[in-house]
Amino acid sequence: MFGIRYYKAEPTTFVVKTVNGKNRSQGKGLSFFYNAATTSIAAVPMNAQEAPFIFNLQTDDFQAVKVQGQITFRVANPEAIAEILNFNLKKDGVSYLSEDPLKLNDRIVRSAQNIVQNEVQKTKLRDAFVINTKIAQLIQQELASDVAVEAMGIEVLNTIVGRISADPETARALEAEARELILQEADDAVYGRRKSAVEQERLIKEAELQTDLSVQQKEQEIAESRVENEREILRGKAKTDAERVQANIDRETQRQSLVALQSDNRKQEADTEAYAVTAKMEAFKALPVENLKAMALANMNPEQLMAMAFESLAQNAGKIGELNITPELFGNMMKKAVREPRAQRPAK
Repeated sequence: MFGIRYYKAEPTTFVVKTVNGKNRSQGKGLSFFYNAATTSIAAVPMNAQEAPFIFNLQTDDFQAVKVQGQITFRVANPEAIAEILNFNLKKDGVSYLSEDPLKLNDRIVRSAQNIVQNEVQKTKLRDAFVINTKIAQLIQQELASDVAVEAMGIEVLNTIVGRISADPETARALEAEARELILQEADDAVYGRRKSAVEQERLIKEAELQTDLSVQQKEQEIAESRVENEREILRGKAKTDAERVQANIDRETQRQSLVALQSDNRKQEADTEAYAVTAKMEAFKALPVENLKAMALANMNPEQLMAMAFESLAQNAGKIGELNITPELFGNMMKKAVREPRAQRPAK
């Protein structure tokens, strides 16, 4: 009625109300009545939006690849984008007058396509499959500094490059090559495992032989040590025997020296006694016989004197007419002769 309508925006929508070409109010989540004939409304959504993309590109070695991903962005400066793009609503207050809001995603995707294409064209096919993260970071950085994007007040929140793939034939060729490489690696692994097992077996055999050699060397050392000990014992015994023989020799030498010394002493004593006897005999030769007899009788015992007396009687028996000897004389002499041997006999 009379063209009066009611408009209520979402909290995430920035609204600019213009009446007869003049800005009357602006802000997020506005609600108001308006005259459709004189009022225009620009509604800029400020919530996060997602722009998926698929790029068919060519690598440095002229191979076709497909890059798939998604860009998440939002309008950070709605006033700036409202001046550049047409976000005005129709008379109904629901749909847009132009297609600019619908083409915003295309604008972001086209800007990202140039960035991705420049990077892929510098990369070989094999290397292109592993640059997902690099491309995502590059899109994030390049869009943040892009003049057109910055002028529209758009903020890139996140960039994801989910897949980089080749055409089916190239993919099958790469799969076959990779399969052959994997099979070759498997064969190499089996060969390496066998080689390692043989090497380990060789090391074990060498260790066993080394152990046996060490044991034999130890046994040889023990045997040599035992022989050396026996030699040392024999050397010790021989040395002891030699020392014993040398001691006997020294003792016999000393004894020989002693015997020689004793012999010399006895010879000297005999010579001295012979000299003394000779001197006495020379002296006795000069004495008369009667003096010698007197000297001999002076040193004799009574029994010796009796024996000489009987001997003299026997020699002069023809001159003696009659001689009487009493039995008491012989009895006394016999008793004395019996007493003296008993006194000289050693006690038992």
